[in-house]
Amino acid sequence: MKTTRVLFGMVAVGIALSLAASWAGVSAPQLTGEAVRIDNDDLGGVVTSAKGPEAGVWVIAETTDLPTKFVKIVVTDDRGRYLLPGLPKASYNVWVRGYGLVDSPKVQATPGKIVNLTAVVAPNPRAAAEYYPAGYWFSLIRVPDKSEFPGTGPRGNGISSNMKSQAEWLRNLKSGGCWACHQLGNKATREIPKNLGTFDSSALAWDRRIQSGQAGGNMIAGLNQLGRERALTVFGDWTSRIAAGELPPAPPRPQGLERNVVITEWDWTDPKAYLHDEVSTDRRNPTLNANGVIYGSLELSADYLPVLDPVRHTVSQVKLTVRDPKTPPTGPAMPHPSPYWGDEVIWTSKNNVHNPMFDERGRLWITSAVRPPSNPDFCKEGSSHPSAKLFPIAEASRHLAVYDPKTKQLTHISTCFATHHLMFAEDANNTLWTSGGGQVVGWLNTKMFDQTHDEVKSQGWTALIIDTNGNGKRDAYVEPNQPLDPSKDKRFGGAFYAVAPAPDGSVWGSVLGFPGAVVRLNPGTNPPETALAEVYEPPFNNPKAPVQGFSPRGMDIDRNGVVWAALASGHMASFDRRKCKGPLNGPTATGQHCPEGWTLYPEPLPQFKGVTDSGSVEGSYYTWVDQQDTFGLGRNIPIDTGNASEGLLVLKDGKWIVLRVPYPLGFYTKWMDGRIDDPKAGWKGRGLWATVSTRAPFHMEGGKGTPSKVLHFQLRSGPLDK
Repeated sequence: MKTTRVLFGMVAVGIALSLAASWAGVSAPQLTGEAVRIDNDDLGGVVTSAKGPEAGVWVIAETTDLPTKFVKIVVTDDRGRYLLPGLPKASYNVWVRGYGLVDSPKVQATPGKIVNLTAVVAPNPRAAAEYYPAGYWFSLIRVPDKSEFPGTGPRGNGISSNMKSQAEWLRNLKSGGCWACHQLGNKATREIPKNLGTFDSSALAWDRRIQSGQAGGNMIAGLNQLGRERALTVFGDWTSRIAAGELPPAPPRPQGLERNVVITEWDWTDPKAYLHDEVSTDRRNPTLNANGVIYGSLELSADYLPVLDPVRHTVSQVKLTVRDPKTPPTGPAMPHPSPYWGDEVIWTSKNNVHNPMFDERGRLWITSAVRPPSNPDFCKEGSSHPSAKLFPIAEASRHLAVYDPKTKQLTHISTCFATHHLMFAEDANNTLWTSGGGQVVGWLNTKMFDQTHDEVKSQGWTALIIDTNGNGKRDAYVEPNQPLDPSKDKRFGGAFYAVAPAPDGSVWGSVLGFPGAVVRLNPGTNPPETALAEVYEPPFNNPKAPVQGFSPRGMDIDRNGVVWAALASGHMASFDRRKCKGPLNGPTATGQHCPEGWTLYPEPLPQFKGVTDSGSVEGSYYTWVDQQDTFGLGRNIPIDTGNASEGLLVLKDGKWIVLRVPYPLGFYTKWMDGRIDDPKAGWKGRGLWATVSTRAPFHMEGGKGTPSKVLHFQLRSGPLDK
């Protein structure tokens, strides 16, 4: 901060009055205790309404004067005071948003000013509810009762006969379908857009809605999994009741540490593209790339990496290529036009980049298609490759690439195994482990690749083999659909979704589905020949577990080897293998053998109507663990992506800290990471980075034309700290 100061308090009444009078819409000063001290790159003051000082509301400053749109958000303290720190020189629109309020008039201001703001109390509960997170609205949906399962199909109750329980229906709704791509409950989904057309019922409107755009085929398939007829009725009933005036419960305003958060936002891509992930540093060394640029991945939407320079507030692109021009692009087919984009094909990517990660040299590794899916011969039956001899692979839809910012060179790496997420191990080979390989887990020895540039010898993969005969080593095995053989092991048929190498050399992954699982892979001394897997399912229908949960999605590991995972049941779960009482191998160690290792924490949202089990409407996409204290709350703090909560959900000492993003409405992320820019600079030198990851950024506040954003979350020691 710069040293010029303005004091607001009893000693500066005259100055504050004159400043306040110079801003249209700025209230007269409200003297509420200790001074708000600002520097000439801050804005500060007091927020009051007709009810007096407003505590726990957001003050938002936005400017388009910089090379890209810039926003900073803080929360008022218990006396209604706020301080927006470290603002770049520009003219800002400043306003107040909060639960129980409607947006105040926007006031123009420049840094170095005391600006007292007048909050506007909501005229009615409906107006107040427009600012609630999507999950509160989605909690109004009436989930089919437990008694209606198993489903009886289209000629019965309309629920798919494949849905054996209410829990499985919820998993497909939240983790296996709609919520995995975008929010439900935001204004764009809880209402029927007028330009969709005119329909005789809300159910018919939903039938047309899900067929819109390039994702229409996927949405139809997702609805069919639930049971098309019943799902349309459920969604139609939900939107009809909301249109008739039904309202959700009110969320609490930010409290405690939640008021210390500073959120900074930058626009960084075009409105037709959607983000999947961002990366700011090497998680093994979070001081790498300090104050450097942030990279993103656009998945199916476009063939470039968006780049943000958060110091200069500029955005740029790294253009991507493929090795084989015959690599297929995103499919253009759409059952019906989009109400936003019509017949325009907006997703065109060949690379389909899913996940980026920095290495120790500051290079950017990505999961990316580089060629068509059909594998080369060295991957297939008859190959002499050590991994192919044990488990040949015919196809892989996504592979690897690495970009070196110093040389501007992009190198394609053709892998036999498909890739999805990726993460570096802490070993001498800087092994890059990947998920998404289907029936195998794949890796790249990056040290060998750098030395030899031999992509064939540098890669390997293994099937997931469980030691069901209990002899402690890998043997011949039976297939997943075959009965146990006491003389053999058994192959596990699931696939890694998340991947997280642990400090002890093991590699953990989550397995989608119902009830899903987390898997520990011990590579052994000579993978793939020695690799063994242990499978642990969340406690579901398990009488030995006090709380039931199901279906992990994204997961991570802490420095103690404890797994943290987001469950579709609306929990953050931890799994501590050290707590297991029974054997970890042998014929009984096949999933539900360690309920004592699980602890489930319901996420802080209401539960659905009609659901009485533990959990909530939340179904976070991913859990990320702050292993290195990049945020300032300590090491090994797990954080959920809070996709229904429109913020990050931090679990500290068993209690939730909700980092709500109030503007624009509709924040939805799939990943985050933390970086330390300056370990000696206190809160200003560290923070979390995330991006808006919804496939439908046009669902956010602002509608069509609203691009994805990069967000920086920082934690002050108090709401007025500079």
